[in-house]
Amino acid sequence: MNVGVLRFAPTFLTRSVATRRAAPTLLSVSARLVTALLHTSAPHSPLEPSRREPTMKAVVITTPGDPEVLRLQEVGDPKLEDGHVLVRVAATALNRADTLQRRGMYPPPKGASEYPGLECSGTIEAVGKGVSRWKVGDQVCALLAGGGYAEKVAVPAGQVLPVPAGISLKDAASFPEVACTVWSTVFMMSHLSAGETFLIHGGSSGIGTFAIQIAKYYGARVFVTAGSEEKLAACKDLGADVCINYKTEDFVARVKEETAGKGVDVILDCVGASYFQRNLDSLNLDGRLFIIGTQSGAVTQVDLRSILARRLTVQAAGLRTRSPENKDAIVDEVEKKVWPAIEQGKVKPVVYKYLPLAEAAEGHRLMESSKHLWTCIVLSS
Repeated sequence: MNVGVLRFAPTFLTRSVATRRAAPTLLSVSARLVTALLHTSAPHSPLEPSRREPTMKAVVITTPGDPEVLRLQEVGDPKLEDGHVLVRVAATALNRADTLQRRGMYPPPKGASEYPGLECSGTIEAVGKGVSRWKVGDQVCALLAGGGYAEKVAVPAGQVLPVPAGISLKDAASFPEVACTVWSTVFMMSHLSAGETFLIHGGSSGIGTFAIQIAKYYGARVFVTAGSEEKLAACKDLGADVCINYKTEDFVARVKEETAGKGVDVILDCVGASYFQRNLDSLNLDGRLFIIGTQSGAVTQVDLRSILARRLTVQAAGLRTRSPENKDAIVDEVEKKVWPAIEQGKVKPVVYKYLPLAEAAEGHRLMESSKHLWTCIVLSS
């Protein structure tokens, strides 16, 4: 209702009462109603800061497409629910899944933030009901279902981790997603053990650089593939025992050569279809292949006899779509089994470049060019 128009109502009603006394009751009620409306505070303009909804900046995927579709925009604050904490984000790490989401190929699960970003570090700004471990002001890092490319994110309390001792707040953002991915697949499901052999495809990626270090910490012999001598040298520096340039060498032949014809015990693969049969050919008896990506495609043919004859296990899993309870259990394991290795300096953050939040598109271009080494970190402030 237009308040400016209502302000003329009392004069109009006074004249009406004087000239049309036949309906005093109706006019009296109308006058009281208008008077009440005039004494009711008018709504504040949407532009008045005192009444605006809290806002933050986030990187929005304006439409599926190339990196240019990422835009830093002002959006509403995330809602803090029971059992959650609100984190003021210091940094987030870029993951291959973020580029797939940007292209419309990897939508967030139901109820998750629409903004990309699967891990973050920052400071707790608010705590929901039922949260006992964390308090306002705690510096943390967290596994996310989405929302890391923003100034604030709401996170289930069970998916929050303390910043490891000796690690900066911004570098802590490089750990949650890769640590939970590698630990849940390679150790919790494929049961990599001391003395076993382990092949990592994409050894210079964020997943790869973490997997090299944690596998060495637990006593495995580590093989990696990568596409340049520079990347292989970086993997060697992190502790990889056998480094294979997949562009110039047949990794199956090299694996067999290095293992006296047996093959490796565990493979972590992000490539998919084009590597599937070759991965099977690279495995030892009772070997385990774990697939976490399909960069070369998702459809292939396989001779099942190669699996049967050597009792091979093929598994695949994502992390983002797991239940909150399952994620909580993984995070708990990571804190117990991985955080000590980080705090001892045996597993280190490996960061290629830091970028401001407004330059998230540049980070995506770097990742998709495959010219980068390691992880790119995006800083929210």
